[in-house]
Amino acid sequence: MKFYKATFTVETLAGKATYVDITPKLREIIQESGIQNGLLAMISPHTTCAVFFEEFAHDYTEDGDESLQADLNHVLEKIVPDHTSADTYIYPGEAHYQAVESWPNAAEYLPDGDRRALWNGDGHLKATLIGSSQLLDVTNGDLGVGSTGYFYFVDYDKTRERTRKCQVTVFGE
Repeated sequence: MKFYKATFTVETLAGKATYVDITPKLREIIQESGIQNGLLAMISPHTTCAVFFEEFAHDYTEDGDESLQADLNHVLEKIVPDHTSADTYIYPGEAHYQAVESWPNAAEYLPDGDRRALWNGDGHLKATLIGSSQLLDVTNGDLGVGSTGYFYFVDYDKTRERTRKCQVTVFGE
């Protein structure tokens, strides 16, 4: 059995959940792996990010979001409202604020010492509900899915722009 590992990055936006179609990148990784039949495992190592499989929607909102993603955001907002104040969620508590403030790179997480930058409890909960990993079929050197299925990486943390990673392992013959 052969194994092939790859990591790629995704740029996310501030102010809204960022969805990225990663289907072409997954196909490229399968080609690079040389594996014809097996499995592809992908994971986001970030706690506010998720990966999922969904039909490509040809319709977009005026904000540029695919219609199914806008619908998903709407449903998730009903279940997990945006983190708009220190009282919205228990997280982050005082101990977490203090821990982050003690980190050598605290300014990355708390620009200008602003604790509101940690008001991303909704992002953590939404990513938990959607899931941070997927296991996919590889058949004949390609994704073993139909023509309308696409894979997406999403960052539900709206507090700031970031560069995120997606880790992929392809294994098989």
